Amino acid sequence: MKFLALMLTFMSLQIFSAEGGPCGDFLSEDALEEGKCEEFKADHTDKESLQRGAQIFMNYCYGCHSLKYGRYNRVARDLGIPEDLFQENLMFGDQKMGDLMAIGMDELEAKEWFGVAPPDLTLETALRGTDWVYTYLISFYEDNSRPFGVNNKVYENVGMPHVLEGLQGLQVSACKQVPQLAANGGLKQDPLSGEVITEELCGFLEIEQEGQMTSKQFQASMKDVTNFLSYMSDPIREERKYIGKFVILYLLIFTVLSYLLYREFKKDVH
Repeated sequence: MKFLALMLTFMSLQIFSAEGGPCGDFLSEDALEEGKCEEFKADHTDKESLQRGAQIFMNYCYGCHSLKYGRYNRVARDLGIPEDLFQENLMFGDQKMGDLMAIGMDELEAKEWFGVAPPDLTLETALRGTDWVYTYLISFYEDNSRPFGVNNKVYENVGMPHVLEGLQGLQVSACKQVPQLAANGGLKQDPLSGEVITEELCGFLEIEQEGQMTSKQFQASMKDVTNFLSYMSDPIREERKYIGKFVILYLLIFTVLSYLLYREFKKDVH
């Protein structure tokens, strides 16, 4: 009985597990939650979001980052994209629909260009969590001390260019006056005037020059990309959830029947 209870608990955690991860030097807008990622919960049932995310990833990211554990035809089928449209808009070489989603970039040349070969991203959200990936995508900022002129609040000294800068615009790390926190977690106040005491804090991200998208549009697009990468890391998640509910129901019924059978058996023994 204890074994079955533990099994049910484990399966429920696997089916309805949460996603997340630490976020380095990222600062929230109110500066009260330093190092906490922006929250994003993936929804693999949102086909339109997955399609938009695939479009951005394949056009902006796929030249360097492969998805080599997925296949073109599986992605097209799961996202509800006809194969002819997928080939026309999201495939840029002589690949076949049944091929794995590898890239043509040579690994040795990539190391020479970037210092390290860009990683495959098929399992990135499974490794770091969707919160981390989404916050990373929106956290590039101008840093002229870096080789590509940009840095990232979540992944400090990252060795890659900000290929989405044309969409997002030029983002910089700025300073702001923010409230000081008291020992009890509240806001510090001047004992005479009652005004909140502030201090200058640097590290806030703000757009200095607009790109093709507004800030809200860009954030929505990065949620779509994160949603797509989450799907790539676990393409059968929704199917597993659906089947898992019936498995849990079966085990519950089996547990009850086993207990009733056990009671009848004990009666015969006595």
